[in-house]
Order: sequence, then C-alpha cells, then structure tokens
Amino acid sequence: MGGVTSSMAAKLAFFPPNPPSYKVVKEEGTGVLVLDRFPRRENVEVVKFPSRRGAEIVAVYVRHPMAKSTVLYSHGNAADIGQMHELFIELSTRLRVNLLGYDYSGYGQSSGKPSENNTYADIEAAYKYLVENYGTKQEDIILYGQSVGSGPTLDLAVRLPGLRAVILHSAILSGLRVMYPVKRTYWFDIYKNIDKIPLVKCPVLVMHLMRLLIALMGSSCGNFVKRNMNLCGSKEATTVTWKPIRNMSNISENSY
Repeated sequence: MGGVTSSMAAKLAFFPPNPPSYKVVKEEGTGVLVLDRFPRRENVEVVKFPSRRGAEIVAVYVRHPMAKSTVLYSHGNAADIGQMHELFIELSTRLRVNLLGYDYSGYGQSSGKPSENNTYADIEAAYKYLVENYGTKQEDIILYGQSVGSGPTLDLAVRLPGLRAVILHSAILSGLRVMYPVKRTYWFDIYKNIDKIPLVKCPVLVMHLMRLLIALMGSSCGNFVKRNMNLCGSKEATTVTWKPIRNMSNISENSY
C-alpha cells in the first residue's frame, strides 16, 4: 500500500521538463564538463556526484571571489538547472555568494526517477559534495528551497543545526495541503514541511518573490541573517517571516 501511495504521489508531485533544457558535454581539449546551451565561464563548474540511492546528480557550482556564504539551491517544479542557469549566476553576482544548484533525480540530466525520498538523498549528496570538494563549512551554508524544493530543504535543515540560514521561496505546507484544506497530517502525505519547520534551529526567511530577496540581501549576504529587517516599504513584499518560528499558526496557509 505504501509503495502504491508513493508512486501515485510522485506522479502528482513531480513534473521534470521533458525534454531536459540542456545536455552535459565535455569540452574538447580540456575534458571539462559544460552545459551545451551556455558559453563556458571561468567561475562556473558543472559537476556530477552520486546519491546514496544510486542516482548520478548533475549540478552547477558558481563561485564568487568575495563570497563568505554558499547557497545550496533546490529549485522548483517543472524546471532544471539549464533553465535556472542565468538566475544562479545573477544571484551569485548580486549577493556575493557561492552557489550550488542541482537537479533532482529524474530532472535535467540527473539519472533515476523523481520521488520524495530521492530528493532527500539528492540534497544530502549536494551538501556532502560542498563539504568534501569545496571545503564549505556548515555554518556558512544557506539552504534555499523554492516550491517543491522546500521539501528537501527542510528535511536537511532539521538535521543540520549549525546552518547559517534557510530561505523558503513559495514553499508548501505539505503535498496534500496544496490540494486540500486539511488541518492534520496523514501518513500518506509527502513533504510534511509544516511538521518539520518547528525543528529547524537556524534563522528562516519565508517569502514569495525573488525581487524581495535581492532587495533584502543587496550587496552582502553576510548582512541578511538578522532578526529585524527594514523592508524599505517594498510593495512587493507579500509575506516575510523571520524565524525562529515556533508556531506555524503564525503563518497563514495561503501565505506560506
């Protein structure tokens, strides 16, 4: 029964672009991996790494020379890192951060099939790659989860108490709560974010608009983890909530 439910949830929850928006190719002469749609940049690396569930994950690492923090970006549904590529570069440039964006199993050129548990393994593999290959420290990492990416983001955040921060962009309360106004958690639900977020120990920003993030973080990502923020009267700021969040009733289901 559990397997059938999981399979049905996957069909309803995951929409990888078909066909993928990019291919991974080796540059002639150097053997360096690149995305075929984009010119090679010295500060951008295309990498692959295995997940504990057997998938080969494709990711893009954008380096900034002045970075003090690294964003681990879990993108939204119906997207892949080819579609996110220019945004990753812009975020790294504007916010002065390193950024690792990855494709979930079954998305883009990552192997395997999309599922809730696979996305948890995917983000774990991405985090491990940052630590082992770039020497990134937990306290310098900001987890960024957009839409369905809020699921793996919060799952990892619960297990990493020393994170610099978590950003939830158009996050979901849970898979079932996207479709129905339920008030309790059922065993067959997926991405039970509403139950996990009280367990996150670092500051959390809940928002809906990318432009607000850029306005807040401006020239230095190191300044953004604050308890009190001046939103400069932004008309685009629909919902901004800084954690520690102890009670999800403080955030309406529509705004979260």
